[in-house]
Amino acid sequence: MTVVNLEVPVRLQAFALLRALRVHQWVKNLLVFVPVLLDHRLQLPVLARAGLAFAAFCCAASGGYVLNDLLDLEADRKHSVKRHRPFAANLLSRSFGVVLVPLLFAAALLCSLWLSPRFLALLGLYLVLTTAYSVYLKRVAVLDVILLAGLYTLRVLAGVAASHVRFSTWLLAFSMFLFLSLAFLKRYAELRELPAAAEGLARRGYIRGDREWLGSMGGSSGYLSVLVLALYISSEQVVALYGTPLLLWLICPLLLFWVSRMWMLGHRGRMNQDPIVAAVRDPASYVIGAIVALILYVAT
Repeated sequence: MTVVNLEVPVRLQAFALLRALRVHQWVKNLLVFVPVLLDHRLQLPVLARAGLAFAAFCCAASGGYVLNDLLDLEADRKHSVKRHRPFAANLLSRSFGVVLVPLLFAAALLCSLWLSPRFLALLGLYLVLTTAYSVYLKRVAVLDVILLAGLYTLRVLAGVAASHVRFSTWLLAFSMFLFLSLAFLKRYAELRELPAAAEGLARRGYIRGDREWLGSMGGSSGYLSVLVLALYISSEQVVALYGTPLLLWLICPLLLFWVSRMWMLGHRGRMNQDPIVAAVRDPASYVIGAIVALILYVAT
């Protein structure tokens, strides 16, 4: 078994490894810090536990991405863009990937040993779900986007378990609807980029005619998340955390604008990557995020 492709320079293989690990996707794992920030627990021990949870999810997510690439190898080689992925382009050997996946999963579990049993259970659930998604569930229409939204929300719950901050059902509901909207947007964008000769997405349960339905479902889910936020602002829990809770109403139109803008970009064909990663690279998202942070600070 050849683990290293000797025909590819070492420097190029090192760069290919970073691409295979999807380091740019680690930004999703910052979701473990969200419960810490919203509970106003910025003490060093709490942040340290959240940081360890972040590292665990980075290893787990990268293992899932490598496994997904290995399972999609033949389909990726026929795709106009995905054929450039490290394994599909033979920059990294398949046998190397087979060794890498369990090592990454083991590293994730090792990081979680210093955290609570609840976090370990949630990380284990994440590993099971992401593996099931890569092996089969991503082919089941609707179930795949619900699972994707669940994997995002699971990161938030894991942040609660790791950092020992207060659990909020409002945050759970908000995350579920917002991430469901982004999962629908991911599939919508993939159908938008579908070649003219193709009838549907390879190894996915969607056909070209599903695009309008995906847009309708995704937009509705995004606006439902804003409704949950509005209901949360009216709850008694907000009074205990914020001195001027009425200021939080300013966040609602900002979130409405952001959700609408993300879907507009998808409709215009400018969403050619994961929506969360696209948001990180979007200057307007930073401006909106800064304004939201300022509102939260002043309201506190």
